[in-house]
Amino acid sequence: MKLKITILISALGFCLQAIAQDPQFVQFYASPLQLNPAMTGVFPGKWRVVANYREQWSSILDSKPYKSLSASFDAKSRIGRGDYLAYGVTALRDQAGSSNYLRQTGDLCLSYMKELDGSRYRQYEQYLIGGASVGFGQHSLDYSGLWFSNQFNNGTEQIDYTLSNGENINESSGVYMNINAGLLWYAVFDDNKSLYFGGSLNHVNAPKISFIDDGKESLDMKWVAHVGGELPFSHQLSILPAVAVIGQGENMLTLYGANIRYTNRDWNEVAIRAGLWGHLVKDVEGGFATPATTFTAILELERLNFGISYDLAANKLSPPTNHRGAFELSLIYYQPAERKANVKCPKL
Repeated sequence: MKLKITILISALGFCLQAIAQDPQFVQFYASPLQLNPAMTGVFPGKWRVVANYREQWSSILDSKPYKSLSASFDAKSRIGRGDYLAYGVTALRDQAGSSNYLRQTGDLCLSYMKELDGSRYRQYEQYLIGGASVGFGQHSLDYSGLWFSNQFNNGTEQIDYTLSNGENINESSGVYMNINAGLLWYAVFDDNKSLYFGGSLNHVNAPKISFIDDGKESLDMKWVAHVGGELPFSHQLSILPAVAVIGQGENMLTLYGANIRYTNRDWNEVAIRAGLWGHLVKDVEGGFATPATTFTAILELERLNFGISYDLAANKLSPPTNHRGAFELSLIYYQPAERKANVKCPKL
């Protein structure tokens, strides 16, 4: 019994550590504006709509699992011969635990896509993109699901929620401004061969998020480095490897893996993907751990991508969660552009 309690505390340590970070989608390639504002406009077509949903820790917190939901819209307009100005909006809602700890943000995104090596005889297309986003956010708590030491009745040895909790804490932080910036480079060599890499800095203004009046707590700056691409095995089969390294404060997460993509030219723009992704994090003791492995599946239609993934908990998280981790859904819709206004982009 003592061993099980120790393992559970270790597992919850991962949860508590995660609260100190921004929420993160494992299908990071399917939530581009949340990953890097320079990803604004990086898609084939005129405009794009993206939606993501993630639910985790339901095996530990049956009635209050962590839930993350994001949505975005972006579009681009041609400037000059081959450059583009892209713009968009993204929103995030993240709810965690018995306190209903709620984080809500909304950002306006802008990027400039500069075409490199603009010769009409080039064998590939490449772009350098600079992007930024500015928005607002707020954090809030619901104290009805929590109890404090002042509410413990020593006589009855029960919690008395009618008693004051004795804490001077607001139910929400002030509304804060959030500033992010990023860069991206990519090259598309043909229909199933590409390479991209980029990075971003988030919360560069270190916004205050304290629940106490005149509190000093701020949101740590987050940095992101990511790389990926597509390598063909044949005209029908290719692999899309990718890595994202994310650091925020003392926390760090690395997501790495690949999706295998198969398409039959007779399917008329239909493709399927399946993949395996690993997690590498700093654990509560300052070392590194691999708390989960993720399996993914994606269906590509002519204008629509639908993805689903499931995390299998590993190592210290396995016993208390019975290997149950998280599931995640992603949906991407592209509106095609006219052929002369279209730009080649890597598959994400």
